[in-house]
Amino acid sequence: MADAPTKSYQPINFVQKYGLFDEQWQPKVVAELNDYQFKLVRIEGDFVWHQHPDTDEAFIVLEGELRIDFRDGSVTVKPGEMFVVKQGVEHKPYAAAEVKMMLIEPRGVPNTGSAPGERTAANDVWI
Repeated sequence: MADAPTKSYQPINFVQKYGLFDEQWQPKVVAELNDYQFKLVRIEGDFVWHQHPDTDEAFIVLEGELRIDFRDGSVTVKPGEMFVVKQGVEHKPYAAAEVKMMLIEPRGVPNTGSAPGERTAANDVWI
């Protein structure tokens, strides 16, 4: 009787994944959990004002310091911290220097939400 194939279980290594790309504002999918995607992204500078009318969006900062602006204030998210922008809340991410972070959102959600344009990234780009 032939041996059964051995399944390989491997963790996702963020350092290795970040080594595969250097473009900014272009989220890369590294995993899915049910209908949610875990995306790594590099950002620097200003993004666009936008909202996600049908879903919340989670920001987890791995390196750098992220500021998320709202029409009535802002929040600063540091390495090892996360912040959830609630569904329908208009926001604009900003990073004075490069930030590496993870986004968690449902599959198929455009990064620019309700404001498509030149910053809109392709969906479902896996690394």
